Amino acid sequence: MDSVGAALEAEALGADRIELCAGLPVGGLTPSAGAMSMAGERLRIPFHVLVLPRAAGYVLTGDDLEVMRRDIAMARAARAAGVVVGALRDDGTVDQDTMAQLIGWARPMSVTFHRAFDRVPDPMAGLDQVADLGVDRVLTAGGCGPAAEGTAVLARLVARSAGAVTILAGGGIRARNVVGIVRESGVREVHARDITGIQAALAGGR
Repeated sequence: MDSVGAALEAEALGADRIELCAGLPVGGLTPSAGAMSMAGERLRIPFHVLVLPRAAGYVLTGDDLEVMRRDIAMARAARAAGVVVGALRDDGTVDQDTMAQLIGWARPMSVTFHRAFDRVPDPMAGLDQVADLGVDRVLTAGGCGPAAEGTAVLARLVARSAGAVTILAGGGIRARNVVGIVRESGVREVHARDITGIQAALAGGR
């Protein structure tokens, strides 16, 4: 959610966790310190903070990392339950060394690898790498399209993770398609910008 108001609305609609961000038109950016602080004061459900200093900034520079270190500290001070981060090399593979730094700064908060994962050329190898690093969740559509088109890859990721890493399906998820995505992929968690009707759809689809 790209504002505290939107986060509060999602909470009222039944969300059980929020990803707080800014800049949704460019794919998401780190929210302001003020937004983090207010979310910590007003939300009753856990919230995770997207930490991404520039649009599509998946190959990180030294300056990016320093900004992210400070933003992670702000998220912790705001009582965030987790952070959502990611780091790739120029060839699209997971930058394990940089991810280890980010995870070290974030703990004991939860760590989710964001949708940069969908750019990894071999998602199964990428999953093994982030699992070895101790990442808690991977947010993925099973490819660069919407999750409804990536259910086969999502199912393979769920099977390969065997519960070690939670596969969080995201990307174009709506009430009209969420039941099919969950059934076909086996994911236990979904990530949606608009959660209207999603809980009702899931309850009715059981």
